[in-house]
Amino acid sequence: MGSAWLLSLWSFLQNYPEILLALLCFFFLQILLSRFKDEVFVNWPLVGMLPSLLLNLHNFYDWGTQALSKSGCTFVFKGPWFANMEMLVTCDPANVNHILNANFSNYPKGSDFFEIFDILGDGIFNTDSESWKIQRKMAHTLINHRRFRKFVAESSREKVEKGLIPVIEHIAQQGKVVDLQDVMLRFMFDSTCILVFGIDPGCLSISFPTVQFAKAMDVVEEALIFRHTAPRSWWKLLRWLRMGEEKRLAEAWETIDHFIAQYISMRRKELEKPKKKIEGEEEEAIDLLTSYMDYQLEEGVSVPKSDRFLRDTTVNLMLAGRDTTSAALTWFFWIISKNPIVETKILEELKTILPEKEEVVQKIKPVVFKTEELAGLVYLHAALCESLRLFPPVHVEHKGVLEPDVLPSGEKVRPGMKILYSMYAMGRMEGVWGKDCLEFKPERWISESGKLRFEPSYKFLAFNAGPRSCLGKEVAFTQMKAVVSSMLYNFHVDVIEGHPVTPKISIILHMKHGLLVRVRERCL
Repeated sequence: MGSAWLLSLWSFLQNYPEILLALLCFFFLQILLSRFKDEVFVNWPLVGMLPSLLLNLHNFYDWGTQALSKSGCTFVFKGPWFANMEMLVTCDPANVNHILNANFSNYPKGSDFFEIFDILGDGIFNTDSESWKIQRKMAHTLINHRRFRKFVAESSREKVEKGLIPVIEHIAQQGKVVDLQDVMLRFMFDSTCILVFGIDPGCLSISFPTVQFAKAMDVVEEALIFRHTAPRSWWKLLRWLRMGEEKRLAEAWETIDHFIAQYISMRRKELEKPKKKIEGEEEEAIDLLTSYMDYQLEEGVSVPKSDRFLRDTTVNLMLAGRDTTSAALTWFFWIISKNPIVETKILEELKTILPEKEEVVQKIKPVVFKTEELAGLVYLHAALCESLRLFPPVHVEHKGVLEPDVLPSGEKVRPGMKILYSMYAMGRMEGVWGKDCLEFKPERWISESGKLRFEPSYKFLAFNAGPRSCLGKEVAFTQMKAVVSSMLYNFHVDVIEGHPVTPKISIILHMKHGLLVRVRERCL
């Protein structure tokens, strides 16, 4: 009976050779995988290490961290033959310091970066050499200007008071489940539009409207991570054919350009109107688009102010402002929900800056804190830094190589090779942060004297390091503190039990399934 069944099966497989081939391939792969089960990467003939990457995409971040840990913080990834996917991956602080500081000029963004992020045009994130230096100087001057800092402080507080708090109050009163990641994205989209264009698009409101500009930016991020994982020849073919992710990217690109063109045109018309200066009147706060239009490199030396230049600049600012800070806030509220002791310590610190009489506080509830009140809070700042260490919004960056070089770890690099450094993995390395590196401990940022502890930027990479360090660091902290202080003091956030929390495969560390929560008003 058994032999007859086997003969029938063999006859069936002979009639369907494609099934036989599939079974043989399956058993062959099982044998090979069992042989190399202890190796993170297997360098296969022809296809290189790409199968290992594709098989672990579902667990990309932790798998990549494990690969770096096992390899001593640095390894060379080899892609398919002729696919130009060979790259050195590292999370070694010494290597990062060498690349971003010591030998900065040898490691530009490069042509590969420009091709992948072509939607950013000739903006500051995409350029090198003189163009980058000029834009860097402009951005540094404008972002650090007293008027703009005042604008950041006032607009952040106002958006929390008149935008975020009313929406959260409504959600709490209704007892609804809400995606807090969506709320933070909406808040930061509006906030960034205010800072960049001087316009509040009203993305954050009780009705949760669909804003095509914001939706298009989401599509762009998904397409950009696809370009990072697919062979360049493949996504370029899709771009030429206008298919798949590349078609979605092209459509989103058109939407973004349309919205930005409208804002630029609107602002040009406003600036053409004559304004009377009233003597003694305080100089008003100003958005970045207006500042760029008025900017002069030095006395008598103007810079390009074409629509194309302004478009590229504002796209870069929007991508940097909206997504990074919203991701940071989402992960912060999730990790705080898992650490009630930390939440209590933050609340106790917030109470120290409130009016002494509790009845006064009750009358002005919900409480919205001022920027200057929050500036001196050590534990709140430490908690934000600790969350950023474990969940950096920009989790990986890559560089090109101009000249042959030897990294501090001993690896040789050559022109044409890509270098990736992982901020996510670095925050999880025992050799960098100690045996408790996976724990959420704000105390690691506080010295024995009770002051904030300094960590070198090439070790704490949430805001990059070296000449390309993030110019918006203080802006981000101002916005995060405004949101966190008012949210925690006025409300308690409960993550829905059983809700899966895992990072999304994207250029920004968003949550794959959002963050579903219930919010209730806090009784203090």
